[in-house]
Amino acid sequence: MCSRFDLKSSPDATQQHFAYSTPATFPPREKIAPTDPIMIIRNKTIDQREAVLVRWGFIPHWVKNPDDFPLIINARAETLLEKPSFRTSLAHKRGLLPATAFYEWSGPKGRRDMHKFHPPTEEPFALACLWDHWLGADGSEFESAAIITVAANKDIAPYHDRMPAYLTKDDYQAWLDVKNVSAKDALKLLKPAATGVFSPTTSKHKNNKKPKQQSAKNKSPDQGELF
Repeated sequence: MCSRFDLKSSPDATQQHFAYSTPATFPPREKIAPTDPIMIIRNKTIDQREAVLVRWGFIPHWVKNPDDFPLIINARAETLLEKPSFRTSLAHKRGLLPATAFYEWSGPKGRRDMHKFHPPTEEPFALACLWDHWLGADGSEFESAAIITVAANKDIAPYHDRMPAYLTKDDYQAWLDVKNVSAKDALKLLKPAATGVFSPTTSKHKNNKKPKQQSAKNKSPDQGELF
């Protein structure tokens, strides 16, 4: 499970890397948690990408009451086509989640070590995500997302059996192109990062107890809260 990540690259560096047209101003953020607002990149048109804020905690569009739906922060790549929650989004609502590191924890409860996985540079990278748009009967609405996970590669496996699905820059357009790239073809892009892409930094349990997740009832923020 991926339950925390960082985005510490500057707005300019992030925009340059992901080539989105909408300006976005945001501070460096560490250990971003479920139900927090997160920035994702998606296609606005076939030739234009946009950066938007959504809630981290996926709510399918068909859910009647989000307060009664469990908090879904990750989606397993192997079962995306089987799960009613994700089938439509895999076909029509794929996104990139910019990050500069992600975290996993290991060890017994109360004595868990924190492992931060990051590339050698401070450049941002993309994790594959799915998003959806929920509209209530009273007119209330918000967008939400989940990070896709795959089996861990050799670098991550000693610490955890899963890792976020990492997309290379060459795969960004195919993943985002929901008009021309089918769900089945998009699934082929979801795989562990190559060995050596991420390096671990471990902090022992004394000062690194895993934070508790927030309630699933928290709603998505207004767009202006970070941008």
